[in-house]
Amino acid sequence: VQLQASGGGLVQAGVSLRLSCTASGRSKYVMGWYRQAPGKEQEFLAAIDRSSRRIEYMESVKGRFTISRDNDKNSVYLQMNSLKPEDTAVYYCAADDYYSDFVDGEAMRYWGKGTQVTVSS
Repeated sequence: VQLQASGGGLVQAGVSLRLSCTASGRSKYVMGWYRQAPGKEQEFLAAIDRSSRRIEYMESVKGRFTISRDNDKNSVYLQMNSLKPEDTAVYYCAADDYYSDFVDGEAMRYWGKGTQVTVSS
């Protein structure tokens, strides 16, 4: 599976961005988003299962970020609202067979290349 993320950019604080990630092949995986800020460890942001019934968020982005997916388009999205300078990071999408792997912090089966999000104050 190849994952291609897009939608990053340079924005001012307070605005919104929507990241997209398209997977090659069938949408049979649990999908999620991570980010890595300069000098910091990679952190889990959100995950969504195949049916969109189970969704998990990192506590600090709850209420601001929304994950969704369109299985017909083999895509997962991350709507990010009220962006803050501390959201500046490279954002990665990931795919795995198990929802629990995202929740438990296990290694992901597939990673996409990141997309840079820079939020200026």
